[in-house]
This record gives sequence, structure tokens and C-alpha cells, in this order.
Amino acid sequence: MPAAKSALPMVALLAAIAALAGCETVPMGGFGPGPAPGPAPFRADDFAWSAREGRASIDGRIDYRRDGQRYECGSVGLTPDTPYTRARFRVLYGSTDRAAIPEAVVRARTVADPNADYRSYVRSSTCQDGRFTFTGLPDGNWFIIAPVSAGGDRVVLMRAVATRGGRVSVTL
Repeated sequence: MPAAKSALPMVALLAAIAALAGCETVPMGGFGPGPAPGPAPFRADDFAWSAREGRASIDGRIDYRRDGQRYECGSVGLTPDTPYTRARFRVLYGSTDRAAIPEAVVRARTVADPNADYRSYVRSSTCQDGRFTFTGLPDGNWFIIAPVSAGGDRVVLMRAVATRGGRVSVTL
């Protein structure tokens, strides 16, 4: 009878494994097994905060180099971080933190947004000598988008940044 007692824990373990095998795995955020999260709906109310004036500013610098070449920028965009833009940038850039992606790759990725026009909420700045500035910003989270080039194909730099009433310095 001692052999039968030692087999009981193994039988219970195998039964638990068999029961769990029929369960579906549900991803806990990110891009685990299963479909990627769907697009967030565009809602102008989500962008309203970004249209206000504030006391924050961003002093930026482009210092992107590849294969010993320094990349130059021409213009820089500042996009409010909203559920809509976060979902969109996750698809376009593969991240909502930072990225350096060839422009051709970004353009090849598609995001369905037939009725969304968030461009009126995007701020723009000129990049001169590798530097750019945004002033009069309200507190909030933003995405900096900077297309750069070293004479050949362009690369798009993306970086998330937060403003909180003061001057933020950022290097891409």
C-alpha cells in the first residue's frame, strides 16, 4: 500500500495539468500570444488638454549617428500622448517609449483612421544645428517625432517625454 500512497500526488498533479491544458491563455498587456490590441477610438476630448497654454518647455537636441555618420534634422513634431496616439504609435514605431525606424518602414505600416484628424493638435518646430525648442506647453505626456537624414534614406526618431511646469531637456 505505500506505493499507492506515493502515486496519489503524481495523479493529482497530472489531473491539474490536464485541466489547465484546456484553458485559454489571456495576454497581460503587450503583444503576447493572441491578437494585438485594437485601435483606440479618436476622441477630440482626449486632446483638449494639449491645446492649452502652459509654462513648460522642451529643449531638444538631435545626436543620432549610424555607421559613423551624423544625421541632421529639418523639422520636429510634438504629438500629445492620448489613447489614440499611443495605439497608433505602437503600430507605426513598435514602441511608445522610443524608436529609430527607417522612414520607409514607418510609411509601410498602416493604421486605419478614416475619420481621425489629430494633426491640428500636433505642434511643430524647426530643427537648426541639431537643436529644437517647444515653449508654452501644458503639463502632460507627449511624443517627439523627428525625421533625420545623413544624405540617404531617412530615419524617423520617436521619443516619449513628459512636461511638468518647467524646462525639459531631451536628446534623440
